[in-house]
Amino acid sequence: MIKVRKTTVIHAVAAAGVVLLAGCSKEPEEQPVSFSKDVMPVLQEHCSECHLPGGEGEVASGLDLSSYEGIMKGTKFGAIVRPGDSTSSTISILIEGRADPSINMPHGDRPPLSKEETEIIAKWINQGAKNN
Repeated sequence: MIKVRKTTVIHAVAAAGVVLLAGCSKEPEEQPVSFSKDVMPVLQEHCSECHLPGGEGEVASGLDLSSYEGIMKGTKFGAIVRPGDSTSSTISILIEGRADPSINMPHGDRPPLSKEETEIIAKWINQGAKNN
């Protein structure tokens, strides 16, 4: 007959319970943000007036927001998207109003992006800024 200490059995049962509960406590996975379906429409609505080839914003900064490649190329001053890091991505800083008011986007009397729209762009960046 094998002797098993009572505390060993209790620890084994407790460990099994933790393993079972760990599988139940998962939060729902965040849905992937699509560049073409979610991000590009926001940029077209709020940014493309100035940031298309030959547009005022493209001429001033070099930023062409008409394609994924243009967005990822950035401006003549550098990248605007840091895949995986929306907090320090220049595009997020500008559209969320975290920059100097003189350079926040969009400029002038154009309405700012909604919180939902800025969150879409932030999620896309945090998910790796994929061309999907």
